[in-house]
Amino acid sequence: MSGTKEDTGMESGMNESGPVVILDFGSQYTQLIARRVREQHVYCEIHPCTKPLDEIWALRPPAVILSGGPASVYGEGAPTVDPALFERGVPVLGICYGMQLMCHLLGGKVERADEREYGPATISVERGEGLLLEMGGEDVDVWMSHGDRVASIPDGFEVSATSPNSPFAAVADPGRRFFGVQFHPEVGHTKRGADMLRAFLVNVVGAPANWTPENFATATIRKVKEQIGDANAICGLSGGVDSSVAAMLVHRAIGDRLTCVFVDNGLLRAGEAEEVVAMFRGRFDLKLIHVDARDEFLNALAGETDPERKRKIIGRVFIEVFDREARALGERGEEPTFLVQGTLYPDVIESVSFKGPSATIKSHHNVGGLPDHMKLKLCEPLRLLFKDEVREVGTAMGLPRDLLWRQPFPGPGLAIRCPGEVTRERLRILRDADVILDAEVRAAGLYESLWQSFCVLVPVRTVGVMGDERTYDYVIAIRAVTSSDGMTADWARLPYELLAKVSSRIINEVRGCNRVCYDISSKPPATIEWE
Repeated sequence: MSGTKEDTGMESGMNESGPVVILDFGSQYTQLIARRVREQHVYCEIHPCTKPLDEIWALRPPAVILSGGPASVYGEGAPTVDPALFERGVPVLGICYGMQLMCHLLGGKVERADEREYGPATISVERGEGLLLEMGGEDVDVWMSHGDRVASIPDGFEVSATSPNSPFAAVADPGRRFFGVQFHPEVGHTKRGADMLRAFLVNVVGAPANWTPENFATATIRKVKEQIGDANAICGLSGGVDSSVAAMLVHRAIGDRLTCVFVDNGLLRAGEAEEVVAMFRGRFDLKLIHVDARDEFLNALAGETDPERKRKIIGRVFIEVFDREARALGERGEEPTFLVQGTLYPDVIESVSFKGPSATIKSHHNVGGLPDHMKLKLCEPLRLLFKDEVREVGTAMGLPRDLLWRQPFPGPGLAIRCPGEVTRERLRILRDADVILDAEVRAAGLYESLWQSFCVLVPVRTVGVMGDERTYDYVIAIRAVTSSDGMTADWARLPYELLAKVSSRIINEVRGCNRVCYDISSKPPATIEWE
């Protein structure tokens, strides 16, 4: 990315006291903690555990949550925090590794458990206080994931709950407002996890519950006005949820000084270009440039079969087209200073997390990698939001449900659902099949319950028989998955009747296809998309 990110002023969130700070020690569930806190309408931010204390206190957090993590507190290079964290008088909640670290730093003892606990467990609540408010005397089903356990607790702490393998499944120092749980309240398998987090945030911390879509939209529009001032902005609008909500927020802030560029790359779904133009130019009156670059993209892709090179070609041509349109704006006296992007909070977390950026599995096509001469500053109005929160903000702004609940569509479009060479004929077969699948999934009432459902044109031809004639045509693979965030996914158990109907319609109605398969791979080890 050649654009430079400016501080939008939105990082302070909605709470006057600042965000609840979640320190990340490398847990796979850290993002889930943030999602669960925000479900209580309390604003929070994730920061690496290596963040200096003075920077943490500068945020004015009403509480600090220490995440879990895969390390042992006694391990070489184990992540830790400055013990002065516990001298500020701010409530602290330690989860799994976070609890072990807190006890270790305050004088307790942690040891390797004789029997590790991974999966469901039952705790017996001895003291109904703090997180476990009103649960005294109850047995509660929770989710454990640990190899170490607390063997002795620091002075001032009390046992709140036990489990067969964890004598200190939950501990508390109510006077200092320190609480620790060996289990994961943020995971759905912990039956009363939401109640526990609510008890901590409301009863212990007293955090204001004002993190709402309406408040976010109002605050963001104000901050965007301050950030952009009298300058112009440009946005690569795809018609997807993220870019659409980002564009609408900025449009309400600066009006026609935002120019949206919609590039038809020839790799879109059937009727998609017409729908995007009708909605944003017609219905919402955005200043929209519609670029028909279908031939440009398809000619550049001719003969290419390598998936990574296909992505790079698409990204390169997109940048060339986008740069051309930005230059044209400059020639008309409307040169943009800001680039609007639909960056979401998981992208921000990934770039600063304790674990660092993930290894590259595949490159992604967006407006990144712009030529240096453009020197655009970034405006990222959604950089504090998770995907579900983007939809909530879009709803608060009056965007239609059918747009907000569209399934994710990859930047490289149908090119990555068409393994092998991308040709106009192969795209025609794929689009025709995809229209049928989409219609039948919607008719079955399953569209919004699926993370994604789409067709893939397999670069294989098989023998078939239609009527009295032998055929030799392509195979269509159906892919449907369930997921909460796309980071992991399971194949959807679609009804056999639905699969049978889709298969019959595709084979009978799509010229060039004589066989349909169903992909039953999960992510990992597979990816959601095929390329």
